[in-house]
Amino acid sequence: MICLVNILLILLGLFVVKNALVAAFFFQEIRAAQKRDPAAKGFVEVLLLYQGLHALVAYRIAHILYQVRLFFVARFISQLARFATGIEIHPGAKIGKRFFIDHGMGVVVGETSIIGDDVLLYQGVTLGGTGVEQGKRHPTIGNNVVIGTGAKVLGNITIGDNSYVGANAVVIKDVPPNSTVVGVPGRITKQEGRKIDISLDHIHVLDPIMQQIEELQERLDKIEKKQ
Repeated sequence: MICLVNILLILLGLFVVKNALVAAFFFQEIRAAQKRDPAAKGFVEVLLLYQGLHALVAYRIAHILYQVRLFFVARFISQLARFATGIEIHPGAKIGKRFFIDHGMGVVVGETSIIGDDVLLYQGVTLGGTGVEQGKRHPTIGNNVVIGTGAKVLGNITIGDNSYVGANAVVIKDVPPNSTVVGVPGRITKQEGRKIDISLDHIHVLDPIMQQIEELQERLDKIEKKQ
């Protein structure tokens, strides 16, 4: 009985130390999650219960191992994280500061992906390749980018800073900074001159096709009035 108690105390101590280290080294990421997720009730909740943070912690460890060419161990850790969180981040990817995955189930980040600072991904996002070629074959995501639920960003393309990719969009071409992309394939839409906000919700994204149809309708109405 005493032995069992000692084992439990050791495990509890390891649990506390582990979470203290995560809180210290991932403080900015936890704060970013609190800022961006209205459901987050506190620092400890994010630390213990957010699978996006757990997947990021596993990625950081795996990435270090990947850089020193311990490829198998790195992939093993990433696969354990995938099993535990539903989020697959290849250890070869490069990810910046304050990265946040909201919910996260089904998120996939490919080997040669590069992700800047302050990026937000929703569930079901794929940063994937388009072939079996070697070298850079996954997207580069700029700073302060939001990628909506179910969106697919494919190939060696660049999403510019401060851009927003709408839910379920499929992006296969470069996107300039300060843009919003919607549809399949992804189309850049104007936001009436407004700056893209990182907190932009999914229902307030303008569709460029609908914009063009509305413009044509206005022109037709003017022509009919003249007749």
